[in-house]
Amino acid sequence: MKRFFAILVVLVMALAMAAPSFAEEKVMVGVAMPTQSLQRWNQDGEYLKATLEAMGYEVMLTFSDNDATRQATDIENMLTAGCKVLVVASIDGGTLGTVLATAKEMGVPVIAYDRMIVDTDAVEYYVTFDNYNVGVIQGSFLVEALDLENAEGPFNIEIVAGSPDDTNAGFFYNGAMDQVRPFIEAGKVIVPSGQIEFEVVGTPTWASAVAQARFENILSANYAQGEVLDAVLCSNDSTAFGVITALQGAGFDEDNWPVITGQDCDMPNMQYIVSGLQAMSVFKDTRTLAKEAAGMVDAFLKGEEIPFTDDETYNNNVQNMKTFICTPVFGSADNYVELLIDSGYYVIVDGEFTKP
Repeated sequence: MKRFFAILVVLVMALAMAAPSFAEEKVMVGVAMPTQSLQRWNQDGEYLKATLEAMGYEVMLTFSDNDATRQATDIENMLTAGCKVLVVASIDGGTLGTVLATAKEMGVPVIAYDRMIVDTDAVEYYVTFDNYNVGVIQGSFLVEALDLENAEGPFNIEIVAGSPDDTNAGFFYNGAMDQVRPFIEAGKVIVPSGQIEFEVVGTPTWASAVAQARFENILSANYAQGEVLDAVLCSNDSTAFGVITALQGAGFDEDNWPVITGQDCDMPNMQYIVSGLQAMSVFKDTRTLAKEAAGMVDAFLKGEEIPFTDDETYNNNVQNMKTFICTPVFGSADNYVELLIDSGYYVIVDGEFTKP
């Protein structure tokens, strides 16, 4: 009997000692998002964290308040905490080389999430949407909405692009301008402000307030005497939000309201789309992006082949990126119910868009 109890005690002690190791075996993944100030990144962070946790991983999620230095520190902390894979939506794709070189030395793979990380060999994989096609969708919509192929014109438009430190912003701009620029060169489309090139029309940090301030200046300098503004090519919803605020402040109404593009189908902008203040937005389903990024993480940690769809389109100035490209979708007042509500992305409560 004594021998039985002795064995039992040993077993109990063994189990007690083993219990912490079970918890320690849970692999940690670092997810670095740019900011919580934009709805887009909040949703990406939440979806990616939930997807990875459902796979059994522990997630260290950070938001770096659009501060590239802080993001580098956040990533350093992830490495110190023992994260085995990093998923990084960069603030400035060219400033993370040093900390990501450390990750490479430690054998920690890095996945660039929707924003390319450039000038480093520490990042081989990239998951994103077809960002050039986002711009094509926006530009093609303006061509159709203004009937540029057939109408005599000329039409007045203005351009509000994205953040210069975001590598995607150039793809959005180029995709849209490849559709619109031929009509500018033909004289059918005029940009009264003269602000056309990306370096001039960019919006640092994609901030609505920055877009609003710039557009207020454009309106006061070029449209104060009742000149017609036919369209505003906005690269995303946060810049469109600033433009709409500026237009309202300048007294524009339904009689002279321009066609306005966007991207991300943010909740406030969907209200604008339903009411007619914004004409369209490009929907990039963050659930899809999170799923594919999590699939890459899972493959890394299981030693399996990493899924990707393209290794030629995106080059980060060092190497071609093995990229999983997701498909963006046109969204408007005509299809938002099927696209956003029926799919469970949003619900409408008391006439307002909200997350489920």
